[in-house]
Amino acid sequence: MSEAWIASQTPVSALMADKVVKVAPDATLLDIADALMGADVGALVVMEEHRVVGVVSERDIVHAVGERRPLDTTRASDVATKDLAWCDVDATVTEVANEMAERYIRHVLVEREGKLVGMVSGRDLLGFYASEDEAATFDFEPDFDDD
Repeated sequence: MSEAWIASQTPVSALMADKVVKVAPDATLLDIADALMGADVGALVVMEEHRVVGVVSERDIVHAVGERRPLDTTRASDVATKDLAWCDVDATVTEVANEMAERYIRHVLVEREGKLVGMVSGRDLLGFYASEDEAATFDFEPDFDDD
């Protein structure tokens, strides 16, 4: 079976992170950085009551720092990406990878019956495409001889 066929048949739920870290819109950049580090994730969801209002990634933090925004007063709502990509829990890995590539994004929120159930990152997709089985078939012996 080809990798493309497997990806076209595998639901994104097989590799999504079901541990979604959430913060309130008034969380500061310091709060967000603490949450990202504490959960060892690259992005979190900004929630207002039970509604998703944005996503903040490590990249958003870097942009804010580069813009010299104050870390202790800049809020999640100030830096969050609000044009969010969603997919259904039954979407295939191929569908999600294509969406990420077409939109130049790194995170897609996963829903089931209109409710947030997970998130898929570019890192998750890399892990899928570079599975141990695939890596084991890669036969590479570096030649470090200077001759």
